Parts: sequence; C-alpha cells; structure tokens
Amino acid sequence: MAYEIPGSADTDLAGWAGSKDRLRKALEKDEFALYCQPILALEGPERYPMGEVLVRLHEEEKALLPPGDFLPVFEHYRMMPQLDRWVVRSAVQFLMGGKRVPRLTVNLSGQTLQDRDFARFVADQLSASRVSPQALLFELDEMDTLARLDDAARFANAYAEIGGAIMVDGFGRRSVSFAAIGKLGARFVKVDGAITRKVLTSEVAKRKMSALLTVSRAHGFALVAEFVEEQDILLRLKALGVQYAQGFGVHQPHPLASFAGT
Repeated sequence: MAYEIPGSADTDLAGWAGSKDRLRKALEKDEFALYCQPILALEGPERYPMGEVLVRLHEEEKALLPPGDFLPVFEHYRMMPQLDRWVVRSAVQFLMGGKRVPRLTVNLSGQTLQDRDFARFVADQLSASRVSPQALLFELDEMDTLARLDDAARFANAYAEIGGAIMVDGFGRRSVSFAAIGKLGARFVKVDGAITRKVLTSEVAKRKMSALLTVSRAHGFALVAEFVEEQDILLRLKALGVQYAQGFGVHQPHPLASFAGT
C-alpha cells in the first residue's frame, strides 16, 4: 500500500514545533523503525515470497508514531527523498543477512521520483551490499505515477537495467487506466482495497477484478490484492486466479527484525 496520509500537511504540522530540525535529527540518529507486512502467495510453493516495508517513528517513552503522524511533515518540507533513502539503506542492510521474507517492497514518494540521483543511489547501495536488485521491489502509487509519468518511467527504466522490478500500487482507486503499467513495465500491480473489499458484494468490483486478471494474463504482470481482511474474500481471490494477497486477514505487520533468519 502506498503512503497513506490522512488530512492535509498544514493541519498535521500544528504539533511539530521545530519540526524540520526534529526530522533531520531523527534521520541522523536512526530514530525510525521498519515493520513488515508479508504478502501471501495464492499459488506456488513459497508461502510468503515478499513483504511490504512500513516505517514508524520513535517518539518519547518509546512510542511508535504511525506514518500519518509524521509523513505530512516530511512532505511539507520536501524531505521525502531523505526518508526514502533511509528506508532503502535499512532494507538493504536487512536483506544482506538470512531472512524469512526473501523480497522486500518499498514505497517511493512522488518527491523521490523527481530526484534524478535516486536510481544511482539505489544501485550503489545494492552493489556495495551485494544484494540482488530482485530482492528489492519498489512500489509506485498509481496517482503519483500518472502525475509524474516521465519521472516515474525514468526511474523504472534505470532500475530495470540492473535487474530490478516495479509494482504499481493503488490501482483502480479512481478509474482503471493501464497507461502507468505499460509505461513503467510494471511486473506487479496492487489492486486498491476499495475493489478487494467489495469483490464479494459489488458487481462493479467483480468486473474490475475480472478485467484486471484478463489484462494481467495477456501482458505478464501479477496481481496483488490489498486490504484482504476476510477469509471469504481470500478464498474468492484464490478461486479467481489472483496471485497474491495482503492485509490484516492474511498477516499483521511485525518489526522487520522479527523476520530475520532462515
């Protein structure tokens, strides 16, 4: 799932006196924590072949702030590229060791897509750590991608050149368009939860899911259904032929470190 930022940045800034310096110090002192929500394979031998990386911020008394509490501030100060770099460095470090989730997916913000140095940064991190690009999948939100299609395509092409892959996230949230998928050469498409939640009850949702499955088979990308919260929905997705599922009904997020080991 993409970064979810409820409300506006202006509203959320109210409680962040000196917030820009606060965020810089948090980055310098590694005051963030990474969580992981495994993604279930509905076919094949590997149960959890990948997991989405989720970021939290340590606050006073060891409380962990959810993204909606601090990402608006990063957005406001245009500091998302710095945060995304921190997440990538930490994810690559995790991937260097033995792990029970072999592939991590990392969300990229629209601001980071405009950073022309980011693709080189990712390549350098992977090369220095001897981690395969196939172990790190980047999620690009569909609306961010459509708003910055050239920037997104430039990053996707650069990452594909070293063997990496892209997932388009939030697909079908407003309308169904395959422009972003084709332009990015996306290998995975994450179906928006508004479709997934209604796949048992809404004819529109059923038609959208069926259309996505037809196109995915024709063009060779896999579908990930997000916000799967009920077993009946999970069973329907599997029967339809959806390849992957994610949500609280599949696996709750846990600290990334808890997935270390083989």
